[in-house]
Amino acid sequence: MDGTINVPPEFNEHRPRRNHANDLKTAPTAPVWDLGVRLFHWTLVVSVTSALATGFLAPRPWLDLHLVFGGTVAALITYRLIWGFTGSTYARLTSFVVMPWTALKYAIKLVSGRAPHHIGHNPLGATMIVALVLTLVALTATGLVSLGGGLKDGPLAPFTTYAIGTMAKDLHEIIAFLLLGLISFHVFGIIIESARTRENLVRTMVTGAKRITPDAIHHTHRHAWPKLTAIAVLISGTCAAAAIITGSMRPALGVASTPLDSAYVKECAACHTPHHPSLASTATWRALMSDLGNHFGDNAELDPALAKTIEAYLVTNSAETSDTKAANILRAQSSDTRLRITEAAAWRKIHTSIDPATFSLKAISGKHNCAACHADAATGVFKARSIAIPKEISK
Repeated sequence: MDGTINVPPEFNEHRPRRNHANDLKTAPTAPVWDLGVRLFHWTLVVSVTSALATGFLAPRPWLDLHLVFGGTVAALITYRLIWGFTGSTYARLTSFVVMPWTALKYAIKLVSGRAPHHIGHNPLGATMIVALVLTLVALTATGLVSLGGGLKDGPLAPFTTYAIGTMAKDLHEIIAFLLLGLISFHVFGIIIESARTRENLVRTMVTGAKRITPDAIHHTHRHAWPKLTAIAVLISGTCAAAAIITGSMRPALGVASTPLDSAYVKECAACHTPHHPSLASTATWRALMSDLGNHFGDNAELDPALAKTIEAYLVTNSAETSDTKAANILRAQSSDTRLRITEAAAWRKIHTSIDPATFSLKAISGKHNCAACHADAATGVFKARSIAIPKEISK
């Protein structure tokens, strides 16, 4: 993965040059992009494309796959930064990271037809790569925060509120659109530069070889250090894995870690699936418990002492005390809900894509049976990965 290039030493990279597109067409080739750069590039292309597809197009239960691709992107960026210090000549960050005004000067020369030929990335291409990397870093960071706060999952769940997670999710979506725009500009730039230099830049990233003219701007030869790279990748991967595992094992912020109260489950499960107390407000639970003699048309009266105990449990663990997504969006009940969680505007909005006939399936038997589709209904979290809608035919 060394990528040695033999360029006469008398050609100094600070010396003014002319555009030699015609000469480049017949110039000899030399290895430029080492195997580490090429593998990174094409694996990143596949991972980013897959992450965008699963993020924009795939249904919510595919979130795990989206996370896998997002994690792969994060790992690839980490590797590339390491390889930027330990790789061969044109893999090094010092060979292409430039100041903004350098890219501007190159753009002016490009428009005037005086842009020099670069063996590695030209300043505009280098600026685009830096922009893409920074955007991907921001995308993975906001995705991680959104996962922790909004979905109460991942290593940041013990430290992130739902409000912060929601803001991160909105920012994550904006950055994703920004990434699409940068990718479009990147592809357009490759097409234009390939036409200008008469060299297929996509093919060069496959073969690693580029055409070299004597006056092309080059950099001092650097040897690659693959063993050092492997050690650095192993250390960073181990630290990341330890942080992810440690964070994921801790209780999520604002999520009840205790099981449902046994008395509540015993009394309520006799007639219907007991809802997690975080799905309704304190006012809703008190209203329900104050009129058990007319509980949605049925008499559900309990021993007064038992009813008081259950009410205290429900109020203590109501939506006001929880920070899950479900608790936040169902906390405010409108006046026309008649205390039914399934009649709340927020509940209807969440389930608007579900065919009403689905709730009549034998395996579901009604909107009230959250556990039929949500494996984690008893926890009140309702993670996307825990959704499995039965497919049986209603009889």
